[in-house]
Amino acid sequence: MVKLPRFRWTVDQYRKMIECGVLSDSHDVELIRGEIIPKMSKGDLHAWCIKVLIRLFGGLSTGQATLSVQDPIYLADSAPEPDFALFRYRDDSYKHAGPRAADALLVIEVADSSVDYDREVKGSLYAENEIAEYWIVNLVDHCLEVHRQPQPGGAYADVRTLRPGDSISPTLLPAVSVGVADVIP
Repeated sequence: MVKLPRFRWTVDQYRKMIECGVLSDSHDVELIRGEIIPKMSKGDLHAWCIKVLIRLFGGLSTGQATLSVQDPIYLADSAPEPDFALFRYRDDSYKHAGPRAADALLVIEVADSSVDYDREVKGSLYAENEIAEYWIVNLVDHCLEVHRQPQPGGAYADVRTLRPGDSISPTLLPAVSVGVADVIP
């Protein structure tokens, strides 16, 4: 059997499909490296964790950061939709132009069934695009994986695993402190 090459979508083509209604929220997909990929379904614990992140970081909306929940970040060949992100504050909340990698202060994925995917695929994608800090709330292993110092090859130079009892502040928002026990049930 002949294996045909896959068609790769550009970010502009993907955005146009959304604008024209070809893709809608009911499709539950994201653009990863030019391919339209279905997103993992979310269970109750996953949803709970996102609500906790909103509560923990909610006070930042007063001019320090723009909070984003499952919305796209527009990268070179991808439009991933992280579970939670903090972007540089803008008065218009990115109304006319979605956030880019340079706008990201912190990107967080909540992983209950997607730990390997979030670590390998999304982690390398975020590092390649120079997203300064990436966290994985690992609900399987009950830890917070912190990835800092992105490298051009698609890895982070500083990777730490924190457990309940530890706390952390995002590099670009040092006044904010998060207890790992607050996001790990």
